[in-house]
Amino acid sequence: MPDVRRAVIAEDSVLLRIGLVKVVEMAGFEVAAEAGDGQELLAAVEEHRPDLAVVDVRMPPGFTDEGVRAALEIRQKWPSTAVLMLSQYVEERYAADLLATNTSGVGYLLKQRVADVEEFIEALRRVAAGGTALDPQVVAQLLVRRASDPLERLTARERDVLALMAEGRSNAGIAAQLVVSESAVAKHINNILAKLDLPKADADHRRVLAVLRFLGVGG
Repeated sequence: MPDVRRAVIAEDSVLLRIGLVKVVEMAGFEVAAEAGDGQELLAAVEEHRPDLAVVDVRMPPGFTDEGVRAALEIRQKWPSTAVLMLSQYVEERYAADLLATNTSGVGYLLKQRVADVEEFIEALRRVAAGGTALDPQVVAQLLVRRASDPLERLTARERDVLALMAEGRSNAGIAAQLVVSESAVAKHINNILAKLDLPKADADHRRVLAVLRFLGVGG
């Protein structure tokens, strides 16, 4: 039998946690443990070493950033565990903190996205596979403070493409969203990388650097 991917879920709301368990299982994961606070989450990850942790941003006892702090510790101690954060509201600092540590296997979505089961499952699988999944509202909020910078040299279409890259969409996903061909998307991405004067690196790394620069995270 092939190895089954495992997940842990940290959410203090029992009703939402039950729903998350069902959706995560629908996505093909075995739910190894459930947690109601950050300490329970860290203990569960240490014990089970899951492929994915789905974590609420605000959890007991303070309901502030307990989930984020636990997620950052997971990323440091167990980097092979992908983390998908869930938040009731857009909290750009927390998303930026996660992206600044590691851009692989990271997601930050608003809880309302769980209602779109198919899209949420796709985000779960993408993050677990090492990709990213950023809520469009989170991306928009991160961009509010980007009033003037070198990104202004990008065309409106190139900014649209880069915004979708920031959400974690593939070239095919970007093409479908913008109703253009994949070759057109590839051309836009090449133009974006050239205009941002990114250092020489492999294509995937330069793509990540472009997204970070777009969001104003990291270097």
